[in-house]
Amino acid sequence: MKNQLVAIFLTFILAVGLVGCGQPAETDSTGNAPEATTLILGAYTTPREAYGKLIPIFQARWQEETGQVITFEESYLGSGAQSRAIVEGFEADVAALSLEADITRIEEAGLISHDWKASPTQGMVSDSIVVLGVREGNPKNIHDWADLAQPDLEILTPNPKTSGGAQWNILALYGAAQRGFVDGVPANDEAAAQAFLAAVLNNVTVMDKGARESITTFEKGIGDVVITYENEMLVGQQNGQKYEYIIPRSTILIENPIAVVDASVDKHGTRVAAEAFVDFLMTPEAQEIFAEYGLRSVDPAVAQATAADYPQVEDLFTIEEFGGWPEATPAFFGDDGVFTRTISQLQRSS
Repeated sequence: MKNQLVAIFLTFILAVGLVGCGQPAETDSTGNAPEATTLILGAYTTPREAYGKLIPIFQARWQEETGQVITFEESYLGSGAQSRAIVEGFEADVAALSLEADITRIEEAGLISHDWKASPTQGMVSDSIVVLGVREGNPKNIHDWADLAQPDLEILTPNPKTSGGAQWNILALYGAAQRGFVDGVPANDEAAAQAFLAAVLNNVTVMDKGARESITTFEKGIGDVVITYENEMLVGQQNGQKYEYIIPRSTILIENPIAVVDASVDKHGTRVAAEAFVDFLMTPEAQEIFAEYGLRSVDPAVAQATAADYPQVEDLFTIEEFGGWPEATPAFFGDDGVFTRTISQLQRSS
């Protein structure tokens, strides 16, 4: 186990980065809508570019339809860190996170009171899959999960304590092993799957606090492989990066939720605007923009229209493989979870 992993694993980031303006109420003392309002978006790091295109379109549409200027404060952190920041006082009107469990944390804190999953997509705004990013030409001959256990390999993956993407990564490789898609690991053999997880984690040299930071580290020339979202690889390639990515035979479907934070919008008087923004993100127009930035659409028609852009996965499984997030979170990332035990053992032996 690399020494850097011990220190990085213990890191917990609570800082919130913001750009934007203040927040007035939806109506003034006369009952009329004010000339300007602000929405606060608390998001995970990966879809920053997509929101960079989506927000101006919504702003123009909102002003055209209501006559009101709307500005945005945007905060992008690892999903777990963002979720905890909202619970601890960051007043996001809309939370767009990596995984359901991070929205559930906000809900259990009493800040989300409506049924945020009462939509055709069950509250999900985008999808992706876990892939393996490699250097141009794939010099380490990485072709599937089993190759990550080879000696003298440097792997990057974010910290599951702060990053939702990191949790997807762990579940993807463990699930593939459990399902018999890792050479040398028998299907349904928990001990063998845990041993494989330990072998991969032993090759991890850097655990950044979020998926975007992990990609940035990789782009600096650090590491041989980065375990990450498919859309992170696609956005990097769009921006001229020369790395490649491998889709494992078996991987997990990443499902990204979004929710209006009731406590915040009621305090700020922004419910109508926040709900309109979330509704806009579900439209075919917005879903096509998510697809432009490498995210798989949750709109069936858009997904079908863009299917050729996304290779099929031989064995694509979901979080239900682990009983859903209510079971997966404690089983893997709780105090006695599979990941927690494994990383602790590696730290003690390093």
